Amino acid sequence: MDMIKLILKPVVFLFLGSLLFLNSCNNDDDKSTTSSREQGIFKVLDDDTTIEMNGVIGSQSLNHFNSLYAAFPNVNKVNIKQCDGSEDDETNLQLSVRVHQLGIDTHLLDNGLIASGGVDFFLAGVQRTKGINTQIGVHSWSDGNGTEATDFPVGHTNHLPYINYYVSVGFTQQQAEDFYYFTINAASASSIHWMTDQEIVQYNILTLP
Repeated sequence: MDMIKLILKPVVFLFLGSLLFLNSCNNDDDKSTTSSREQGIFKVLDDDTTIEMNGVIGSQSLNHFNSLYAAFPNVNKVNIKQCDGSEDDETNLQLSVRVHQLGIDTHLLDNGLIASGGVDFFLAGVQRTKGINTQIGVHSWSDGNGTEATDFPVGHTNHLPYINYYVSVGFTQQQAEDFYYFTINAASASSIHWMTDQEIVQYNILTLP
């Protein structure tokens, strides 16, 4: 996973802070556990089969998810209210692979938003659906020192962590490459591209209409 550490996507909520009013959004490393049903940005709903997610993925997100799943092993769906990205891409990809391996579905709620690493997490769902008035944002990654994904040629090894991740959650190799190269060219690391309905279909973001 060392390569992943070298090519972190910037935390999109830092760029979009004033635009998205993220004061209402939790940070998974700051929010303490409030009940046996809630860990960080995750909360098990009363049906015991659905987790509601709201906030930025942090270094403790995998631990929080695993704790809830151990207590509620019938969970089979994650409903996302808002996830603007991740502060820890390595943890985000590990968490996402875990969700996919458990056979869990993901759903973006009405008026929900996912961006950057939040989109990567959403793609972990075995079945992926969304409500109405949603936003799905993508952009390039940066190493934090001015170098962006598009500075490397197609096929460079620095592109592989995300391409390999998309394949691991069910994309074909071609689908994974098409979506990855779309994201890094859609917007710079300091910007964001909100996907159109046509793009959502073209790049297989949803598994069901």
